[in-house]
Order: sequence, then structure tokens, then C-alpha cells
Amino acid sequence: MIPHLLSTRDLSRESAISLLDTAEDMAILGHRDNKKLPALRGKTIVNLFYEDSTRTRISFEVAQKRLSADVINFSAKGSSVSKGESFKDTILTLRELGVDGVVIRHPSSGAPQLLAERDWIDVPVVNAGDGTHEHPTQALLDAFTLRKNIHGADSRGRGLDGAHVIIVGDILHSRVARSNVWLLEHLGARVTVVAPVTLIPAGASRWPITISHDLDSALSQPVDAVMMLRVQSERMRDAYFPNAHEYSQGWGLTEERFAALSPQTLVMHPGPMNRGLEICSTAADSAQSVILQQVANGVFVRMSVLYSILTGTSEVPHE
Repeated sequence: MIPHLLSTRDLSRESAISLLDTAEDMAILGHRDNKKLPALRGKTIVNLFYEDSTRTRISFEVAQKRLSADVINFSAKGSSVSKGESFKDTILTLRELGVDGVVIRHPSSGAPQLLAERDWIDVPVVNAGDGTHEHPTQALLDAFTLRKNIHGADSRGRGLDGAHVIIVGDILHSRVARSNVWLLEHLGARVTVVAPVTLIPAGASRWPITISHDLDSALSQPVDAVMMLRVQSERMRDAYFPNAHEYSQGWGLTEERFAALSPQTLVMHPGPMNRGLEICSTAADSAQSVILQQVANGVFVRMSVLYSILTGTSEVPHE
């Protein structure tokens, strides 16, 4: 098994499918009256969040508690970080407290990699989002949701071969997009990214994707899922598009675009959503929307990742 989860680019097709299959087992456990598994009893995991988060932090905490781990929630706000404590000293403090795993979200790209490679602490590290680099568990839960909806009960052991996924919006600042591009490619899917020229990263032409700036043209093809991305205005220091109305008309999933979609096309969003900007409420709340499924599946996928990395096995006991 993998010692850390830092990037989907590092995952093989086999290891990705193994994590998704283990998440299937966790989903079965999640429907029992007693949802807890004693797999990580006695283990202490710290959620080390240097950025604000709702879905990801709570999802990891639920996953950890369902695996019977002891959980420490660390937020940079209100900690000694606000007094000037360095990243290294915070990690050394956690090491002396005897934690067994670290889930980290950090505004600097590469912080989880740094933590995994330095000798400050020798425990498994899970990247919960680093800067504009990657967000691997989000991509895994997206793939799990896609696989479940495309293959149904016959999902186990399968990738996403032949599926076509369109990712739309703020690609430049999106760690979700980057993680999805590499994971979906490993699983056999075809990926098209659609965005204004200003929101396509330098070097994206070397990614295993098709790049388009015309959403209507992209949606005219057979599409299994369209994934809308949040416009990350907090990361924007320049004007990447004239105004919200123009962005929505050019690259938003509007009422008109949603009405023209095939009824089989899934609507996805990693959240939080800017309703009326990148996605209309009709699409977000429709029967084609799997956005709430993504939230629920995040718990099963994060249970899978933590279980696999901290126990070194993908075999899930049923008791």
C-alpha cells in the first residue's frame, strides 16, 4: 500500500481502484445501524488545517471517528501559529504528542510533500488540499461517485474507461481540477477542460486533456458528467473576466445549458457553490445532480484512504 497520499499523479491505476473498492466496503458499513469499525482504535490522527474548510474537515473527522481513531482538530487560527510559530515547530510539537497520522490542508503548494519528506515526523501524511496544487481525496470521491453512477452494483474492480468528463471554470486556481485530471486519466476517462483563456494554467497543454474555451461546443458532445468549479475570487489578484454576468453567460451551467443536457449527464460540483454564477439552482437541485452524493461519498473514500494507509491493508473486516 502507499505510505502517504499526496497527489493523484502518484497513484497507479491499480492502487486507485483498490482505494475505490475499499470505499465500497466502507459504504456498506455506513448503512449499518452501528457504523463504527474498530480498525484504528488506539491511533491518534491530527487534522492540521491552515486554511478554512467545512466539507473536507468534517468529512475527515467523521471518517476518523467511524474508524474509532482519536481525533485532534488543529486550526491555525487561535493556535501558536498566530503568534509566529513556524511550520516545523508545530510539527515537532505534534510528534512529541505521539500522533499516528496527519491530515493536512495548507495554502502553500507542496507543504504535504515537505512534511512527508522531512524527518520532522515519521507518520503517514494525507493531503487535504495544498495551495493550487492538488486535493487527492476530492478527486477520489469524485471518481467513486462517477463509477457508482455509471457502473452501479458492478463497480468493483473497474475504472472509468471510455467515460467523458468535462471540467468547467476556474482551472487556474483549482487543486480539484488538477487532481481529477490525473486520476481520471489513470482510470481511463477522457477529460475536457473548459475555461476562459485567462483561467487556463500555463503548461496545461501538457496535461492529458482537451482544452476548450467554448462551453456550448463542449457540451454538444456525448458527456457522462459535467463538473462545475467554484470561481476562487479569494485567490484572484487581477481581473480574470470582466464581470460575474459575463462569466455566467460564457462558462456557467445556466438554465438554458442545463435544459439542453442529456438526461443521463451527471452534474457535479466540489463545493462550496456560487449559485447563479457557475451553476444555476435548477441544475444543482436536479435529479441529475450528484453533488450531495459527492459529500456523502467523501466519508467512505476518506475512511478507505485512512484505513489503507494506517493499517497497510485493503482487506476490511466486517465486524
